[in-house]
Amino acid sequence: MRFVDEYRDAAKARALAAEISRLCDPGREYKFMEVCGGHTHTIYKHGIEDYLPENVSLVHGPGCPVCVIPMGRVDDAIHIARQPGVLMTSFGDMMRVPGSNGSFFDSNAEGTNIRMVYSPLDALRIARQNPDLDVVFLAIGFETTAPSTAMTLLRAAQEDLDNFSVFCNHVTIIPAIKAILDSPDQRLDGFLGPGHVSTVIGCRPYEFIADQYRKPLVVSGFEPLDILQSVYMLLRQIREGRSEVENQYSRVVPQEGNANALRAISRTMELRPYFEWRGLGFISHSALRLRDEYAKFDAEKRFDLPGVRVADPKSCQCGEVLKGVLKPWECKVFGTACTPETPIGTCMVSPEGACAAYFNYGRFNRQRVKEVTGV
Repeated sequence: MRFVDEYRDAAKARALAAEISRLCDPGREYKFMEVCGGHTHTIYKHGIEDYLPENVSLVHGPGCPVCVIPMGRVDDAIHIARQPGVLMTSFGDMMRVPGSNGSFFDSNAEGTNIRMVYSPLDALRIARQNPDLDVVFLAIGFETTAPSTAMTLLRAAQEDLDNFSVFCNHVTIIPAIKAILDSPDQRLDGFLGPGHVSTVIGCRPYEFIADQYRKPLVVSGFEPLDILQSVYMLLRQIREGRSEVENQYSRVVPQEGNANALRAISRTMELRPYFEWRGLGFISHSALRLRDEYAKFDAEKRFDLPGVRVADPKSCQCGEVLKGVLKPWECKVFGTACTPETPIGTCMVSPEGACAAYFNYGRFNRQRVKEVTGV
């Protein structure tokens, strides 16, 4: 397949839907978790659930990097930005993430200097051009974006820049999936594995899911036919009594991952003993920090951070959404007090957030759609 239209072919989608229905046991319910927020947006933008039988449901996982950042870390970033002579840089989807006293945009209105960048190399360039400023890059994301931060650190060390540092909030996907599997609140039949993360880490790290938990996982691409084919592959494994890790996204994801990217991460970063995730609490060895050799560029060592744990607003149920326990429309403030313009939780902010996907592409559950449309 060479063109994107081939991944959105309606006739092929209907054929896959027929095969999915054939594989389903009508007396059984199937629940699959799409780990990545990019999958969630594809599912609701293109109406993938409408192609699935009623007894197959897709629930969301903790694969939105902005969504899992706890409010305390946002407060820490704002604290850094308020220091004299500091210019904080951040990806754009962090700018509206609420902390305990507002977002980065709110903080800028009060006089801080928090600027959007497209990559950590942009932040490095700003530091190079402004030697009188202390430029900090707020690093977020899973293993997908960690290599770009790592390569920027290597470049900063090579140039021996004194006015550049990184506030590292990179998290790792495997401990989060394990926390979901160990949760008593959730019963899952399989996973749509994250495609972007897997381009870096490969497929082998997921094997414990099949071996220890006896759950199938299919690493999936992000186009509509990718999602449908991945669901088909999961159901085929269940029908055949198998629990394996399969790679539907083989056109992009190598089995062993990206050795150069993993090497750069390993040179500059190491696992933290523990890290707090929004909705999941503290998970051991689930995030990265800078190695001691790069302490010069570590904002957590350069600045004295409050490090206060901040509870989410009681009305926000982002945690339950991230664990797949609730659908976004089941949250009491969804679409009323909490909208993309006035977000209470991070799931409504990020382009990968489940609540944003529901709000933009479909607010109702299947039964409600039938009641409204009669279809």
